[in-house]
Amino acid sequence: MSGQTVIEKLISNHTGKKVCRNEIAIVEVDGIMASDTTAPLAIKAFEEMGGTRVWDRDKMFLVIDHASPAPNERIANLHDMMRRFSREQGVKLYDVGEGICHQLMIEKHHVKPGQIFFGADSHTCTYGAIGAFGTGVGSTDLAGIMLTGKTWVKVPDTLKIVLNNTLRPYVSTKDLILFLAGQLGIEGATYKSIEFTGDALMPLSVDSRITISNMVIEMGAKAGFVDTAGLQLPYNFDSVKPDDDAEYEAVYEYDVSKLEPMIALPHSPDNVKPISEVGSVPIQQAFIGSCTNGKLEDLRQAAKILKGKKIDPRVRLMVTPASKEVYHQALLDGTAEILMAAGATLLPSGCGPCVGTHLGIPGNGENVLSSTNRNFQGRMGNRNANVYLASPVTVAASALTGQITHPQNIR
Repeated sequence: MSGQTVIEKLISNHTGKKVCRNEIAIVEVDGIMASDTTAPLAIKAFEEMGGTRVWDRDKMFLVIDHASPAPNERIANLHDMMRRFSREQGVKLYDVGEGICHQLMIEKHHVKPGQIFFGADSHTCTYGAIGAFGTGVGSTDLAGIMLTGKTWVKVPDTLKIVLNNTLRPYVSTKDLILFLAGQLGIEGATYKSIEFTGDALMPLSVDSRITISNMVIEMGAKAGFVDTAGLQLPYNFDSVKPDDDAEYEAVYEYDVSKLEPMIALPHSPDNVKPISEVGSVPIQQAFIGSCTNGKLEDLRQAAKILKGKKIDPRVRLMVTPASKEVYHQALLDGTAEILMAAGATLLPSGCGPCVGTHLGIPGNGENVLSSTNRNFQGRMGNRNANVYLASPVTVAASALTGQITHPQNIR
């Protein structure tokens, strides 16, 4: 047998034997998570399966974030179901305003490098930012793990993406992952693992790494691992590295210094163009937030562009910090003050604007420039609106001018 990729090693470590691509493995799970969109269904399935106690109350986490605070009676009752289950089972619940599930799992150290973590949300792949195998499952699959602490997984093939040199000013990892989504396409990595490596990753913060791994699902990937070289965490950890003779389905190599800010045009995350080819598209709404780009680093970068300026009066700029802790730090260091002085509206931590449940649904025919991860038709709550994706820096610059604008043009 040849050497192993990261995903092969991680699964091997959790199944008690060496595995390779395309094998079916039963894995011991280190943790699970469900949000208010999926937890009620998982709880119901768990009870229908005869479940009375979850396999390990310290390894399950519930988060109220997708429709938070509750926008209507029906959702309020679903939230209450989660609160009741949390009390009965003794599992940790993050209630309204605490933050977005993926931010919290990393921020609160519930998921760590080398672990296998399943979430009933497609962007659980975010945890590859710190070298964990995170992936999304359905509510019924999650209920099975709640009962047993185990599940099955087919070992994916792996794509290797080598990223060289240094990103230009005003270009972030959001631009990088949008570029890669455009290169591979929305189905280009379906049920595959992606390993990101290269010297471009060494200086990146955890916040920047999260943006990369978060959006591998927009290429269809099962997981995405950012090389842990240069990774700094507030605790000691062991890295899982691929073997030198690991086999990859394909290897891609890019010079990131050639990238400019990227824009995903409606209505797909892989409909990507460099900003220089997009033209002056007017916008009516701008959004900075989500599990992709609501981190403290993102807010600070936007504030740097907005400091001492006012947004265009024709634009609504909304900002959602990824967690209450991010919100708190933004208040302490003056970031929030800069954003609000520029005309931004700060919203509670949550997913509402991104998924279109509430707190910022655009009107018919409006153009939205968003730092979220998806722009499918209707994604932000209105099928008759147009959602463009960009980095927080580009969103901030465009909010100042009222049209899609390169940040370097803001003086």
